[in-house]
Amino acid sequence: MRPAEGLSMRLAKYACHPEQTRGRVHHESTSGPRSAFQRDRDRIIHSTAFRRLEYKTQVFVNHEGDLFRTRLTHSLEVAQIARSIARVLQLNEDLTEAIALAHDLGHTPFGHAGQDALNTCMQAYGGFEHNLQSLRVVDSLEERYAAFDGLNLCFETREGILKHCSRRNAQRLGVLGERFLNGKSPSLEAQLANLADEIAYNNHDVDDGLRSGYLNLSQLEKLTLWNEYFPKVQDLYPTATERRWINETIRRIINAQIADLTQSVQQALEKLKPTSVDEIRNSPELVKFSSLMSEKNTQLKQFLRSNLYCHYQVRRMTNKATRIVRELFEAFLKDPLLLPTQFQRSDSEEQPRKIADYIAGMTDRYAMREYRKLFSANEMESR
Repeated sequence: MRPAEGLSMRLAKYACHPEQTRGRVHHESTSGPRSAFQRDRDRIIHSTAFRRLEYKTQVFVNHEGDLFRTRLTHSLEVAQIARSIARVLQLNEDLTEAIALAHDLGHTPFGHAGQDALNTCMQAYGGFEHNLQSLRVVDSLEERYAAFDGLNLCFETREGILKHCSRRNAQRLGVLGERFLNGKSPSLEAQLANLADEIAYNNHDVDDGLRSGYLNLSQLEKLTLWNEYFPKVQDLYPTATERRWINETIRRIINAQIADLTQSVQQALEKLKPTSVDEIRNSPELVKFSSLMSEKNTQLKQFLRSNLYCHYQVRRMTNKATRIVRELFEAFLKDPLLLPTQFQRSDSEEQPRKIADYIAGMTDRYAMREYRKLFSANEMESR
């Protein structure tokens, strides 16, 4: 028995089974011990776009500190949370991990500030959304294989990467876009990776906010989730340092959210009793927090928006990032010969999208370096 076959014997009927994959755009042989989803995960890890995530902003720009999360560490944390829940629910861990690792491959430098700025620049040319860009990366932009562009991932992995999509864009995506047009759901593995993303970034943004000094413990007293665990941690470990209190509290909140989500999904599955992944796709999304945890999580997100993402120091960097992305785009659009040769197009209608590809692929520090080369007089002697 091949390893992939043994794995399928342990999966629930409603999980995605690798031998039942809807396939790849370009046919490939399936020899070897790895399943189709294991191969997808490995291709993502070895991609250029995945390596670039190390130097892309989560909240804090890469050079602001060595201990803050980056898109790479965030993606690894999402994958760990998602795999833990997938195992309990008997879902496909390899597929769940692949989706989690790939979900931010198309993200711009400077986090959501970069995305918003690039979207504004691209409004007359179809807009920009990092979720669609992640799909574009794995479908066409990666250049690793001689036989095809992109990574040629399975349908199920690509389905999970595409978390949301407008009707206009869905109509261009063929089979992959059908669920957005027909009101259907993705696989449970895809749904789980999406919620694991939310658990990871909410809690770890609290951690980074405290580490930076932009948040303080007195502010967190407003949060129900924080107050459920921080006083208990202090009582249990009265002589511990403040940093250890914070770590223990965040660990407990993550565990509580994982437990709540797992129980909520188990209850939904017990009610639906699905026997195939097709039944999952034809049902409303099942991976949700309980109503009580959802309220607490919403409060946490609103707190972060008001107190961290809108902190004046974060806003200052956001404004700088917006200006860098906007002015790079405008300069390249005005004179495409400023672009590296592989991003230049003779067709003026194609050129804006290739500029977006170039900027979206930049790391924070590369974008800042390109900006200096184009606009700083101090760079006149360098190339």
